[in-house]
Amino acid sequence: MSAIKAAPAIAAEHDHVSALKFITCGSVDDGKSTLIGRLLVDSKAVLQDQLAGVQRSGETDLALLTDGLSAEREQGITIDVAYRYFATPGRKFIIGDAPGHEQYTRNMVTAASSADAAVVLVDATKLQWQDRKLELLSQTRRHSLLVNLLRVPSIVFAVNKLDAVEDPTLAFNNISAALDAFTSAAGIAVQAIVPISALKGHNVVEPQPGWCGYQGLSLLQLLERLDVTAAETTEAFAFPVQWVEKFSSSSNTSQGRRVFWGRVATGGIEPGQQVKVLPSGQTATVAQVLNHVRQPKKVPAGHSAGIVLDREVDVSRGDWLLAPGAPEPSRDISATIAWMDDEPLVAGRVYWALHGHRWVKAKVKRIVHKLDINTLAEADADHLEPNSIGHVDLALQEPLVTLPYQRSRILGSLVLVDTASHKTSGAVLVR
Repeated sequence: MSAIKAAPAIAAEHDHVSALKFITCGSVDDGKSTLIGRLLVDSKAVLQDQLAGVQRSGETDLALLTDGLSAEREQGITIDVAYRYFATPGRKFIIGDAPGHEQYTRNMVTAASSADAAVVLVDATKLQWQDRKLELLSQTRRHSLLVNLLRVPSIVFAVNKLDAVEDPTLAFNNISAALDAFTSAAGIAVQAIVPISALKGHNVVEPQPGWCGYQGLSLLQLLERLDVTAAETTEAFAFPVQWVEKFSSSSNTSQGRRVFWGRVATGGIEPGQQVKVLPSGQTATVAQVLNHVRQPKKVPAGHSAGIVLDREVDVSRGDWLLAPGAPEPSRDISATIAWMDDEPLVAGRVYWALHGHRWVKAKVKRIVHKLDINTLAEADADHLEPNSIGHVDLALQEPLVTLPYQRSRILGSLVLVDTASHKTSGAVLVR
């Protein structure tokens, strides 16, 4: 992708009804909170009294519009993910401001796991922008790898603070070349590389054709045209039971039977389909399907449903309802893992694993390798330190139905939780 080319053309068939959920990520002090503040202010999503509350020495500190924790304001850093909402005439948005510090990578992973897009900020002033073969910051590389591993559908790089360098065009060209080389080597598909100044507002909401040699869309115009995450409708039906409504009083819809509520993970469900219950293995036929407002209706993946079976079977929260064509359950998983615990991951440790709403014990059989984020090479390792990425083999106490994460974001993901501290320890992506 050349730095001076326009952003790629976007197809016309886009869902502008659904809100786009995106996160900002990147290294420390790259301007993530300031960018979100600029988007909110320039899109008229901030009231005058809110703006007055973030005045410092007569100037508006845009970062304070998202940094709400007292510790964030005291230290001038982002610690936890802050969500903000705004809308333009073309679309609604949900923004997640993810922290840039390495020690808060777990918060960033949480935000990215449900995002439709990621804006990775790159601070031009921190790089040797005069050098065409410049080195990117390690946290820029780490966050880019993580959002790609987490299958965030659209990744946009925003090169920030170009107003603060002597030759913004040269800086943008060289940084874009470095990003092209890195993403090509890592196999990361990029929607666009956009030059911006979050502080001054250059190319954030309104385009500035020709600035830095760039002729494409502004960042907001690009975000308005991105797709939301597509529902996984082509896989066999799978449904994690979240809540069991016992013998509903609404007999007109449930016929007096229990209703199993949750969100369809993959495929779709309609009356007459046969399903199998995991882990019991019992089978039944779907008698009725209710949508989120209790109306009988076929429900596709990505939407909430209430399922009534033709007979009473043992189904509890955490169980799965599966179509006959679903994958066979397995106790062994080979996975990529983003390790987030303060304690290193070593073979032999046992954790709780959460899959859908089901908890099972998981033992780390083997650490296969660790990913070097600087060279992208796979190196042998006997442990994974905090905030590292690696490949592990897990043995489950009970079988689960999983798919490779590249095929299913829901069936292919698990969360590891420490059995003693109950802290989230790792994000598991089935290979």
